[in-house]
Amino acid sequence: MEIVNTVLQQMSSLKKPQRRFMLALLPLLMCLRGRVNFRNLSRYSDYHEKTFSRWYRRDFDFTEFNRLSLLTLSEETANTLIAAMDCRFIPKSGRHTEGLGKFYSGGTGRAEKGLEISTLAVVNVTENTAYHLSTRQTIDRSESELSRVDSYLHHLQQDRASLPPQVRYLVADGYYSKTRYLQGVVALGLHQIGKLRHDANLRWLYQGEQKPRGRKRRYDGKVSVDDMSRWTLAGNMNETQAYTVIVNSAHFKRDLRVVYLVKRCGGKVKTALLFSTDTSLDAMTLVTYDKARFQIEFLFREASSFWG
Repeated sequence: MEIVNTVLQQMSSLKKPQRRFMLALLPLLMCLRGRVNFRNLSRYSDYHEKTFSRWYRRDFDFTEFNRLSLLTLSEETANTLIAAMDCRFIPKSGRHTEGLGKFYSGGTGRAEKGLEISTLAVVNVTENTAYHLSTRQTIDRSESELSRVDSYLHHLQQDRASLPPQVRYLVADGYYSKTRYLQGVVALGLHQIGKLRHDANLRWLYQGEQKPRGRKRRYDGKVSVDDMSRWTLAGNMNETQAYTVIVNSAHFKRDLRVVYLVKRCGGKVKTALLFSTDTSLDAMTLVTYDKARFQIEFLFREASSFWG
C-alpha cells in the first residue's frame, strides 16, 4: 500500500477525500469475496453503500495511475518493454446497455451479442509479464461512423503519451494487421509487430544490376512460402524453424521484416507468418516479442476471475 499511497500523492488532480477513498477501495477490491457491488463493498469496510455509489460517479484517471505505477518499472533500463494491444468479448444480455452489439468471441469462434473492451498493456519481455495500462469500451456504431479498427486506433492515440519512453514496438494479433491501423501506429512513432495471412501479397526486392536509363527495377516477383530457397534460416526455437527475409508488402505499400515459422508435429506441419515494420529488427527478437504478447491474456483471465 505504500506504493499506492505514493502514486496517489503524485496525482495532483486528486483531492484528499478522494485519495482517502481510493486507499480504502483498492485493497478492498483485492481481498473481497463474492460479487463486487456496493452492498458487498459496504459489508467489508466502514463506508456505506451510498457512499460507494457517490464516489463511483466521480471520475478517476486510472490511466495516469497505471502510468505512474509503471515509472518504477521503466526506470530499470535492463528490462525490455514493449506495448501490446488486444480486445476481449464480454457476454451481456438486455437491450439498453451502452455499447451493446455483436462482437467476435474467441471462446466460441463466432460473433455473439455482448460487450467488448480494448486493452493497452506494457509487457516486460525480460520478466515475461504484462502490466495493464488502459482499457476502453468498444462502442458498436453504425456503418456511417467510425469502424472498430478506427476505435482501436483512437484508443492507442489517446494513451500513446502514457507509454514508457523506451517502448518502440506495439505487438497485436492478425486482426490489427490493417493498413489504416498500421499507418496510425507508425505515425505515433512506434513499429508494429503482427501476423499476416499465408496468402499475403509480398514481393521480393530486386537485388540485381539496374539498367543505366529509365526507372529502376524495385521488385523481383511474388513471394511464395512453398519455395524456401530465397529465405534465410534465422534459428530454431522449441523445435520451430524460423526463416526470415525483407520483402515489400503490396497491401501496406512498404517494406517489412517477415518471419516464417515452421513446426512439424508428427505428420502435421504448423506455420505462421509474422512481420514487423522495422526492417532492422532481428528475426528471433521479433519472434520473442510476438510470443510475449500472449501475456496480455493473463490480464483478462485475472480480471474475469476476481471481478467477473
